[in-house]
Amino acid sequence: MRSSLILIGVAVAGIAATTSSVRAADTDRAPAHTSKPAHTSKPVHLTHLDLSHLDRTGRKRVGVASFYARKFAGRTMADGTPMRPHGDNAASKTLPLGTKAKVTNLATGRSAVVTIRDRGPYIKDRIVDLSPSTAQKIGIDRKQGVARVEVTPIAVPP
Repeated sequence: MRSSLILIGVAVAGIAATTSSVRAADTDRAPAHTSKPAHTSKPVHLTHLDLSHLDRTGRKRVGVASFYARKFAGRTMADGTPMRPHGDNAASKTLPLGTKAKVTNLATGRSAVVTIRDRGPYIKDRIVDLSPSTAQKIGIDRKQGVARVEVTPIAVPP
């Protein structure tokens, strides 16, 4: 009986540790990355656990855009590809991975087409994180850091 209770306690502790790491990934500023549970060598994409919040309507969104910090270059994004600072990659909490979208800086009128490859941003009121080169194309500089943008989905995967 005692050994059964110890095993149950260990199992509950493992579930609690997994739950807290999922919460940390959901609230952390960094774009979502893979995490490896101790029992397997295959990566688990935490962002794929709950897909009920994805917006496939194709409607435009207006909000604040930011861009990836240099430290994220080369790190694995939610779709499994590395973050390329000079690529057209972007992160969204609500658009499905693989969505092509036009991002327009409302202050400058400049726009660029991006592919949603990651989850984030994890700061309130921000709707998209852009690669540094895309941010520069639409007029967001490092000093400013953010801009009000319109995100218009062009192609949303089924």
